[in-house]
Amino acid sequence: MRLQQPSIISTRKGTFTMKNKIYLLAGLILLGFGIYLSITFLGEEKKAESNQSIVAFGDSLTYGYGDETEEGYIGRLQTKLDRTFPEKNYTITNHGVYGFKSSDVLQQMLKPEVAQDIKNADMFIVYIGTNDLLKSNGGDLYPLHHEKLVEAKDIYEDKLNGILETLETANSDAPVILLGLYNPYPDGDQIEKYIDHWNNSIRKKAAEDKNITYISTNELFKGKNKKQYFADSLHPNGKGYEMIADRIMEGFSF
Repeated sequence: MRLQQPSIISTRKGTFTMKNKIYLLAGLILLGFGIYLSITFLGEEKKAESNQSIVAFGDSLTYGYGDETEEGYIGRLQTKLDRTFPEKNYTITNHGVYGFKSSDVLQQMLKPEVAQDIKNADMFIVYIGTNDLLKSNGGDLYPLHHEKLVEAKDIYEDKLNGILETLETANSDAPVILLGLYNPYPDGDQIEKYIDHWNNSIRKKAAEDKNITYISTNELFKGKNKKQYFADSLHPNGKGYEMIADRIMEGFSF
C-alpha cells in the first residue's frame, strides 16, 4: 500500500495543475476581453472628443449669397479646416439666413433645434449687423441719414449683447469668433466713417470677454477692383468669400 502512495499524490497534483490551467485560461480570456472593451470604448471616446462642432449665425453673408459655388465663407472655411486639421473633424452648422438682422438672430436662437445646436457646439461664429445698418438707412447707403444710423447702432448693440449673452449662458466653454463689418462702397468716405463707428462697438464688445475673438473684414476689399470680388453691390463672389475664410484662418487659433 505504501508503494502506491506516491502515485495517488501524483494524481492529485496533476488534478490540481489542470484546474490551475483552466482558471488561468479563463482569467486570460476575461483579461483579453476587458482590454478589448477598454480599447474599443476609449477609442470611441477619443474619436468623439476629436469631433469639433462649429455653429455659425448671421445674414446673407454667412448664408453665402453671391457665391457661384454656393459655398460662401462657411463652406470655404470648412474645406480649409478639413485640409489643415483632418484629425479634429470640424463640422460647421450654418444658421445664416438671407435678410436677417441682429434681432432675427436673437429670435432664431429660441428655436429648440437651434438651442440644441448651441448647447452642443465647441465654437461659434457670429457675423451680423450689415442689414441692421442698411435697413435703418432705408435699404441702401445713399443718401446717409445720420439720426437713423445713430439710433440703429444703439439698438444693434443691445441685440448683439443679447446674442453673445445667450451663447455665454447656454455654452460658456465655447469660444466665439465675432466678425466685423465691411464697407461695400470703399470709395465712399462718409460711409466708411459709419462702418468704422459700428466696428468700434463690435471690437469693444469682443474686448470685454477673453472668450470672444474679433476679426476685421473691412480692409479686405480696400484698393481692390470691386467687379473681381463682388457678385453685386453688397455680396462677395467666390473670391471675396475666399478672402473672408482666409482671414478667419489667420485670425483664430483653431
